[in-house]
Amino acid sequence: MLAGKNITVGITGGIAVFKVAQLVSNLASGKARVRVIMTRAAQEFVRPLTFQTLSGHHVYTDLFERPAGGIVQHIELATGSDLIVLAPATANVIGKAANGIADDLISTVVMAATCPVLICPAMNVNMYNNRVVQRNLSILRDLGYHFVDPGVGRLACGTAGRGRLAELDLIMDKINSVLSNNEDLRGLSVMVTAGPTTEPVDPVRYLTNRSSGKMGYAVADAAAKRGARVLLISGPVALNPPPGVEVIYVQTANEMYAAVMESFSMVDAVVMSAAVADYRPKTAAKQKIKKHESSLTIELEKNPDILAELGRKKKQQVLIGFAAETENLEKNAVLKVAGKNLDMLVANDVTLPGAGFGTDTNIAKLVFPGGRIVSLPKMDKLSLANHILDELTVLRKGEENNLKV
Repeated sequence: MLAGKNITVGITGGIAVFKVAQLVSNLASGKARVRVIMTRAAQEFVRPLTFQTLSGHHVYTDLFERPAGGIVQHIELATGSDLIVLAPATANVIGKAANGIADDLISTVVMAATCPVLICPAMNVNMYNNRVVQRNLSILRDLGYHFVDPGVGRLACGTAGRGRLAELDLIMDKINSVLSNNEDLRGLSVMVTAGPTTEPVDPVRYLTNRSSGKMGYAVADAAAKRGARVLLISGPVALNPPPGVEVIYVQTANEMYAAVMESFSMVDAVVMSAAVADYRPKTAAKQKIKKHESSLTIELEKNPDILAELGRKKKQQVLIGFAAETENLEKNAVLKVAGKNLDMLVANDVTLPGAGFGTDTNIAKLVFPGGRIVSLPKMDKLSLANHILDELTVLRKGEENNLKV
């Protein structure tokens, strides 16, 4: 993935600069052509010679430096890159990018960039949580910038919390994910379900689960970026829809069932990542249930099994399901693949750190018919989404070959 790619690494002034030396080394070892830009503050932590040695290329430090041949330096760096990585990205450079400020070499290159930009924030926890910084991060996310969120732990200032530069393997996974985004799904229609469902008990209360919808939204985002026409059917979540994606919002399992079935015949693939409630109250009270007795019994009835119904109805469609387990992960996953006629199941143990509901990462196993299992390491959800879509393209080709036969 890295071989032959032009990657520009913009390094700003933070203690995590020393970690970026290893990142540059890893990129160069992957046969990428790595060019490094350093701010004046970054040079206070590590000298340019270190990065020149690791990258094998001149390190850029001055906006007004004029290389031989009359090349306009910041334009050449911006347009000649397949990816720009800002690591560590300080609150200062994030603020500049979000507000269109270009007053040094790195910010000027970012403003002139036509390639993806990956931002890896690193700063004090209080600074990271500052509302202005969070607003700037939100602006950049909405504009399509890519992120590897900072990790949680002890910070150089002696405090603890979110703010340390993400682990290098997560950054490398994200770099590969961003570089792999092409239009290999162009011409395909993909339906993605995401989030929880809510099943009303009375006008005030409902039954639901802990799903945040982040995984499904990541799949929808990645599929759209790879050229697919995406229909996202979403339960109630606190997420902005990905750009270029059609969204249908639902509340209950029955509403999701109706929306999925209405569009199923018109799509080429379905990724069912929603956490649909298995049961609902048999009768929802018309008025708020008052607290009279010491206990309350609510009779439940089964919701439709959307995934199983799709497995029975599918023809040429690729059908991918999700399973959140707390025990016997592989055994339960293999049974579900066979029982629901799935082409692939994404299974994860939600009791593992970094794999539970609401996290930005996941630890998944891809389970196929016949019992084949591929175990994936912990990665951010967009990286996992692209792994899933990579498998979808393989499965789709298999379906096309079967139709030709």
